[in-house]
Amino acid sequence: MPQSTALTQPSHINHDSFLTNPNRPNHSKSLQHVRFIDLFAGIGGFHQALSRFGARCVFASEWDKHASQTYQDNYGIAPFGDITQINEADIPAHDILCAGFPCQAFSISGKQKGFDDTRGTLFFDIARITRQHRPKILLLENVKNLLRHDKGNTLTTIVSTLQDLGYVVHFSLLNASDFGLPQNRERVYFVAIRQDLPHTEFVFPCLSVQTVCLHDVLQDNPDAKVIERDDIDVYKQYEPEQDSTGSYILPNRPVQIGIVNKGGQGERIYHPLGHAITLSAHGGGVGAKTGLYKIGETIRKLSPRECARLQGFPDTFKITASPAQAYKQFGNSVAVSVLVAIIKAMIEQDIFDFQE
Repeated sequence: MPQSTALTQPSHINHDSFLTNPNRPNHSKSLQHVRFIDLFAGIGGFHQALSRFGARCVFASEWDKHASQTYQDNYGIAPFGDITQINEADIPAHDILCAGFPCQAFSISGKQKGFDDTRGTLFFDIARITRQHRPKILLLENVKNLLRHDKGNTLTTIVSTLQDLGYVVHFSLLNASDFGLPQNRERVYFVAIRQDLPHTEFVFPCLSVQTVCLHDVLQDNPDAKVIERDDIDVYKQYEPEQDSTGSYILPNRPVQIGIVNKGGQGERIYHPLGHAITLSAHGGGVGAKTGLYKIGETIRKLSPRECARLQGFPDTFKITASPAQAYKQFGNSVAVSVLVAIIKAMIEQDIFDFQE
């Protein structure tokens, strides 16, 4: 097998290279004048991305006590609890509202009563806070299914509500696999810009040219469950194609090479030179939450630290929760590197050039 640094020395991918690359503008302090709030904050994926540019968090809300503790351990901010119980007037003034909100059906399909259509859903809390504070920008994330949820009525209501509140709404389906993270994770991202700002048009960032694979984020001595069973079937020997120089052409997708429990509810086994499957917060089975991978001669799950890396969290991020909670937290998190790319594109398109 031809040698390659990425394959022989797996290490945490440098997702901050845009801050240090001399051939690119230095944006590390571009948002020092910006304040943001972090709703449905989880373990702070939005916080991770925005703070890399110097933005300051002035309020966070998260109802899960374990995620809230992880947030506090890493950022020194104790999130408030259930956002539905927080008066919008008590939230500090802010420039950006961030939220990875749950996808829920609305009681009225389509654009009928605008703002009132959102009542009874968690998006209503985003809408009421927006109406109160009129932040300059909303940065939102949701699952891919939002695009077709309730035959498209959920998306229609969200977009029309934000438009009625005075925002120009942009959204796009992006995959973490296309932004330097070796994980197949498709999510819908929204950038809503207040219509009175000087720059309201926005183009989502182009795909990354960085080639990565799961092997790049593996630990030398991971704390991960090894699967030892009689019904493991690794039926495929995989080796990537090579270019004219002998370097591997790595696939931008998971590569299945085997299965566990083929006769029952089988779970797939993947190769580390492909991408990981989508991390999940839920699910049962031997490969629940992370998937199963053949690492050397071992079939195993991923470790919590490897999951953190797959979501773009640096190794300085403190994993203080139990493994079970850590898997849930990373499975629920937004992919930090995708947000970093979006924010960088916003900076370069002058979206943040607004008056105090």
